[in-house]
Amino acid sequence: MTLRTHSPDRDRNRRPARPALLAVLAAGAVLLSGCSASDSGHDRSSGTSQEGGRRTHGGNPAPGPAQGSPGTADRADATAEGEDDGRRTAAPPADYLSTFALDVDTASWGYARRTLADGNLPDPATVRPEEFVNSFRQDYRQPDGNGFSVTVDGARTDAAGWSLMRVGLATRTGLGQDRRPPAALTFVVDISGSMAEPGRLDLVRKSLDLMTDRLRGDDSVAIVAFSEKAETRLPMTRLDGNRRRVHDVVDRLRPTDSTNVEAGVTRGYDTAVEGRRAGATNRVVLLSDALANTGTTSADALLERIDGARRDHGITLFGVGVGSDYNDSFMERLVDKGDGHTVYVSDEEEARRVFCDELPAQVELRARDAKAQVSFDPRNVERFRLIGYDNRRVADDSFRDDSVDGGEVGPGHTVTALYAVRLRPGASGHVATATVRWLDPGGRAPHEESGRVEASALTGGSWEQAAPRFQVAVAAAYLASSLRERGGGWEAVPGAVGLGRLSEVTARLAERTEDPEVRQLSEAVRQARRLLG
Repeated sequence: MTLRTHSPDRDRNRRPARPALLAVLAAGAVLLSGCSASDSGHDRSSGTSQEGGRRTHGGNPAPGPAQGSPGTADRADATAEGEDDGRRTAAPPADYLSTFALDVDTASWGYARRTLADGNLPDPATVRPEEFVNSFRQDYRQPDGNGFSVTVDGARTDAAGWSLMRVGLATRTGLGQDRRPPAALTFVVDISGSMAEPGRLDLVRKSLDLMTDRLRGDDSVAIVAFSEKAETRLPMTRLDGNRRRVHDVVDRLRPTDSTNVEAGVTRGYDTAVEGRRAGATNRVVLLSDALANTGTTSADALLERIDGARRDHGITLFGVGVGSDYNDSFMERLVDKGDGHTVYVSDEEEARRVFCDELPAQVELRARDAKAQVSFDPRNVERFRLIGYDNRRVADDSFRDDSVDGGEVGPGHTVTALYAVRLRPGASGHVATATVRWLDPGGRAPHEESGRVEASALTGGSWEQAAPRFQVAVAAAYLASSLRERGGGWEAVPGAVGLGRLSEVTARLAERTEDPEVRQLSEAVRQARRLLG
C-alpha cells in the first residue's frame, strides 16, 4: 500500500451548490460540529450524465434514493497516454475519472437498522450504501491543520480479477466546547398526529432538553412547532439566564393533527433569518418523521427557499429523522438542498450521543463545498465502480468549478468511498490518485489534498485479511448490497459474500474491535439473514 499526499492550493475559482437530509438527533450532532466510478459524473446544472463514456440526456435525478444501478455500473476501457514513472503528464480519458460531492449522512443506515430490529426488511429504495459505510469509525490519520488527510488502500475480493479500493478522507477534531464559535439554532419540530407514536415526539423532547443543558450560555435557540399550521414558540433567545424558559417551551410540545412540512420549514427559515447572528453558526434543524399529508407534499416547492437562505444568509439545514414510518426520500431532498446532513435516531441512547457529545462539539466547520475526484490509470485499470453516492455525483469537469455544489464537513469527520476495481493482467505501479478539494469555511479560499495507491495494495491479501476497519467498511457495503438487490436494477458489489458468511465475519469483528457500533452491524446482518432466508 503506497500513499503520498500533497496540498497544492490552486484554481481560486468560483463557488458550488449541493444536497442532503434527515434523521433524528444525530443531525444535531452534525449540526454543531458532511461520480460513481461507473458514472463519470452527473452534472446537476446541465441534466446530463455519463456512463461508459457515452453522454446521455435527461432531467436531473431526484436527490432522494436512487432506483437504478448507476452506483455500480462499469466504466468502459480506454487508451492512456503520457504516463512516466507512475505520474501522469496528460489528463486521463474522461472514462477514468470519478467525481462526487462529499457526504457524511448516516440516516439510511440508522433507519435500516431500526427496521431490521423491528423484524422487517427496509425498502430497497432507502438503502444508500455510502451511508452504511460512513456510519462506522475508521482509522485514518488526522491532518495537522484544517482540511483533510487522504488515505487510499485496498484488498482483493473473492470475485476473480476484482479488488476493493478504499478512499478515506478525515478532518481533525474540533476546538472544543469552550473555543468553538457560538451557535444560533432554529429547531423546527413536527408535532403532527403521527408524532404521537412512542419514539417520536417524546424522543424529540428528551433530545432538546439534553441539548439545552449542554449548549453554552452565549448560544441561541429558537423553536418552531408545526402540524397543519406553523407557530414560533420561542424566538431566537440566548441561553444565558433563559434555560428554564427553553425547557418550558420544549415540555409543552404535544402532538396535534396533520403534517404540513411546508408551513414548518417556511416559518423556520423566517425565524432563522430574523434571528441570524453574525459570526455564529446559523442552522435550521428539522426534527420530523417527514410524513407530510397537507400543504405542499413534494419537496420541490421548498427547495428554492432553502437554497436561497443558504446562499444569501449562510443558513444550512439539518434533518433529524424519527419514527418507524419515515419518509427518508422527502427529508433527504430538503436537507441536500440546504447543504446539510441527515441522521436517524431511534432511541434515547442515540439521542444522548448526538445531543450531549457530538452536537455541542461540532458547531464549527472544517470545509465547505468539498468534492472528491479519483483519477484511475488506464494502463493498469480495466474497469471501476463507485459503490453508492448515486445522488452525489458531479460532472468531472466541474471538480474545480467552485460554483458547483459540494458537501459541508465538520471537525472529526471521516468520509469513505469504496470502489470495486478490476485491474488489467500483470498490472503494476500506479493505480489511482484521489484528490479532495474544499473551500475554507470563512474566506472560501480553495485547497486540495491528494493520495495515491499502487497495484500491490489491491492484489495482496483478501479483504478478510485486511485491517479491521477496512473489513468493517466492506462488510457494511456488502450488507447494503444484499438489501438493495431485492429492489431490482442494482448489480451486486463484486465479491459480495452470502449473509451467512458475512454474519461470521461481522461477529468476529465485533469481538475484535469491542466497538458497540460494530456489534450493531453484526446484529443487523444476523437479522437480515433471518428475514431473507
